Amino acid sequence: MTPLPPRASAGPARPVRAPEARGACAARGGGGGAGQESASRWETRPADEAQVDGLAREAGLPRPAARVLVARGIAAAADAELFLNPRLSALSDPCSLPGMETAAARIERAVARGERIAVFADYDVDGVTGAVLLRSVLEKLGANARWFFPERERDGYGFTPGALARCLDRQGPGLIVTVDCGINAAESVGLAAARGADTIVTDHHAPGAALPPAVAVVNPLLWPEGAFRELAGVGTAFKLCHALVKRGLRRGDSAAAAIDLRAQLDLVAVGTVADVCPLTGENRVLVRHGLERVAGRGRAGLTALLEIARLKGGIDPYHVSFVIGPRLNAAGRLGLADDAADLLYTGDAARAAELGRRLDAANAERKRIEDEILGAALADVEARFDAGRDFGLVSGGAGWHPGVIGIVASRICERFLRPAAVIGFDGRGAGRGSCRGVAGLDLVGALEECADLLTGYGGHAMAAGLTLDEDRFGAFAARFNEVCARRLAGRDLRRAQAVDAWLDLGEADAALFKAIGRMQPFGVGNPAPVWGAKALRFVERPRVVGGGHLKGLLASGGAQMEMIGFGMGGRAVPEGPLDVLFQLQENAYMGRTALQMKVKDFRPSEIP
Repeated sequence: MTPLPPRASAGPARPVRAPEARGACAARGGGGGAGQESASRWETRPADEAQVDGLAREAGLPRPAARVLVARGIAAAADAELFLNPRLSALSDPCSLPGMETAAARIERAVARGERIAVFADYDVDGVTGAVLLRSVLEKLGANARWFFPERERDGYGFTPGALARCLDRQGPGLIVTVDCGINAAESVGLAAARGADTIVTDHHAPGAALPPAVAVVNPLLWPEGAFRELAGVGTAFKLCHALVKRGLRRGDSAAAAIDLRAQLDLVAVGTVADVCPLTGENRVLVRHGLERVAGRGRAGLTALLEIARLKGGIDPYHVSFVIGPRLNAAGRLGLADDAADLLYTGDAARAAELGRRLDAANAERKRIEDEILGAALADVEARFDAGRDFGLVSGGAGWHPGVIGIVASRICERFLRPAAVIGFDGRGAGRGSCRGVAGLDLVGALEECADLLTGYGGHAMAAGLTLDEDRFGAFAARFNEVCARRLAGRDLRRAQAVDAWLDLGEADAALFKAIGRMQPFGVGNPAPVWGAKALRFVERPRVVGGGHLKGLLASGGAQMEMIGFGMGGRAVPEGPLDVLFQLQENAYMGRTALQMKVKDFRPSEIP
C-alpha cells in the first residue's frame, strides 16, 4: 500500500490516507478470530523418538514432557537436570566477556579517584532496571554514581548528542557508563571525550561495522559463542556488576564482600522479560531466580506495583509482561523515566506507594493515547488492505505520540501477520516511527534497503525504529512494502501453532503437570508446551460463558477433562470428533482444584 503523506491534523488520532480506499478486510491478514474457523497452521515440533524414550526412562519424566525437552535440544539426562533445576553456580565467568576486564578496571580507577560516574541508560524497562542495578552496586563499592535518561520526545532513542550534552552539563561526569544503548553512537562517544569524559558502552543491540571509540565496549553479541549472546541490557549490566564484585573479592575488598548480587536478580528478571529476550541459557537461570525474588516482595517499588495491581502469590513472566512492565514502561513513554527508576531504587515503602500510584496513572494515560491512535491506524490500514498486494504495512499521522507507536505497530502486526511501521509526525516536517516484524524477515535488513529515504534507523530483527522527513513518507511506504513482499515471497503467512506432543487425554495428568512446572519460566525461546489430542468428543454441547468464552467437557475413551476456550464463544463447533490443541492448567473454584484444558485451537478430527 502506498499512503499519501499526512495532512495537518487538529488531533493525534487522524491517520494518513491512502490514494484509494478498498473494502475493509478485518483481520484478513491471518489468524482466525471469533466466529471464524482456524486459519493457523499446526506444526508438530520434530523430535527423535528414540531419544525421547531414553530421556523419559533415564530422567524419570512422563514421555510427553521428555518429548518437549528433546524437541528443544535437550536429550541427555544431565542436560535435562540442569534445565529443570537452573542454578546460579552454572553462570559463566563475566570476565570472559570481551572488554569486561578493561571496563571494570576503568570503573575501579574512577571509584578510587572519586570521579563522578553517569549511568546513561535507555528509558524502557530494560534500561531503567539496568540503571538502578548498576548505580546501586557502584554506590555500594564507594562510587559517586547517578543515572541519566534521555527524553523520548526531545531526544529520541539512545546515546544521542543532545541528550549527552545535557548529561554532561548537569552531572559533569569523568566517566559515562551506558546501559542498553550506545553501541552505534560513535559521534556521542567522541563528543564526550572532547569534553573530558571517558565512555564505557554496555549494550546488547547489534553493533555496526565499526565499534564506537569508547574506553571499553561490553556487548554479548561480540562474544563468539552462545553463553551470553541473548542477554538483555540489564543482564549485560549485571555481568559488569558481577565482574566488579569478583575482582574486588580477589583484592580482598570489604565493600565487594558485603554485596549480595542475588538481591538484584529481581531487576534482572523484570528487565529481561519486559525486553522480550529469550528465556534460555543464562537468561533462564537469571529470570527463574529473579522471579522468586519478585514474589518474595523484597523490593519496595515492585511490592507497591504488585499491591496496586492486586497480585498475590507467585509471579511469572506473564505478570511482568502485562502488569509490572507496562507500568514501568509508561513512565519512559511519557517522559517520566526517573519516576520508574526512583520507584525501583527507593527502600521507603511510603515513597514507593506514592510513585507506584503515579506510574499507574501514567499507564492509564498511556492506554488512553494508545487506544486512540490504534483505532485510527487500524481503520486506516483496514480500509485499504489487500492480502495479495500488501506485505509491509505503513500508517502514520500528525501528533501520534512516539511513546506508544511501537505498541500500535505490534497490534497491527499481530492483526494482519505482516511487518508494520507506524510513524508519528511532529508538525515540523519530521517523523519518528516504530516497526514490528514477523518471523523470517529481518527488519533492520529491510530498513537498510530503504536507507536512502530515511534519516536514521536501527534495532533488532523483530523490532526497529526509524526517522524520516515527512515528504519521504509515501516513497518509504511503497519501498517498505516492496522490500517486504520480496523477502516474504512464497512464505505461508498464516499464524503457525506449534504442537509439542500428541498424547492420549489420559496422559494429561498430575505427573505431566508437575513436570511442566519444572520447565518454567516460559516465554520467548521457551514457550509453554502445547499438547494435541485427537478424536475428542464433547460429553454434551459446550456452552458460552463469561465474556464469550467456550466451556465444556471433552472425553476420549475413559478419560474426561473440562475445557475452556477463551474468546472462542463465536466459533462454530463442528459435529463429531475433534482434534484439539491445548495447554494444561490448574483451575481453582470454590475450594476445589482440578486440571483443565486451556484450548488453543480445534478442528474436525482427522480420525473418523
